[in-house]
Amino acid sequence: MTAETQLPQATGSCCSPGGSCHNGAGTEATAGAITTVYRVTGMTCGHCEGAVSEEISGIEGVTSVKAVASTGEVTVVSEAPLSEDAVRAAVDEAGYELAGQA
Repeated sequence: MTAETQLPQATGSCCSPGGSCHNGAGTEATAGAITTVYRVTGMTCGHCEGAVSEEISGIEGVTSVKAVASTGEVTVVSEAPLSEDAVRAAVDEAGYELAGQA
């Protein structure tokens, strides 16, 4: 006989049952923030995601970046609209190619 133990999830916890601090349900932004999703080609792994995220995070006004190699999507939350040229330059610096907005 196999017993399955379920640990209670703390109310208000940011962590999912799988231990991730993100539930994949999308990006929540504070009032006034702008969320833009870009398509980036060439990302294949977590290292790629980190490189792209790090470069885009360096753009003034960016508050959050989430890159997903499997979809090629990079979600950027910023205080104001970003120049596509600035995002393109950051992605180029990371070694990948910006295909445009998703």
